[in-house]
Amino acid sequence: MADAVTSQTIIDGEKKVVMKFTNVSDGSGESAVAKVDVSALAKNTAGSACTGVAIEQIWWQCIGMKVNILWDASSDVLAMQLGENQSGHHDYTSFGGITNNASSPTGDVNFTTVGHSSADTYAIILYMRKEY
Repeated sequence: MADAVTSQTIIDGEKKVVMKFTNVSDGSGESAVAKVDVSALAKNTAGSACTGVAIEQIWWQCIGMKVNILWDASSDVLAMQLGENQSGHHDYTSFGGITNNASSPTGDVNFTTVGHSSADTYAIILYMRKEY
């Protein structure tokens, strides 16, 4: 078995991308699973491919588990951890968003669940600025 997960792209525009992710765990969890693949995002009007994102806002709810949001790289770097049995909205736009500080980054974003067990859930919406 595997966790029942969904990924939905709500907006993939010139400058912004909004994506929603859900998980209903069967207890197996996720480990550094690619959630935002920047190579799959729309190019800008000049034809340039997206090379990374900055997280500007997050809406989230985690029931029974934590979620680590990771910058994908040769050694993944923790962008933030969303707490167990918590929900919230974080807005980082006043300082330009959380940018990738990994060494040799791919530009992608991964999720790892922590402390997951059967029937635990998360729902996460990421509002991101595209980088070229």
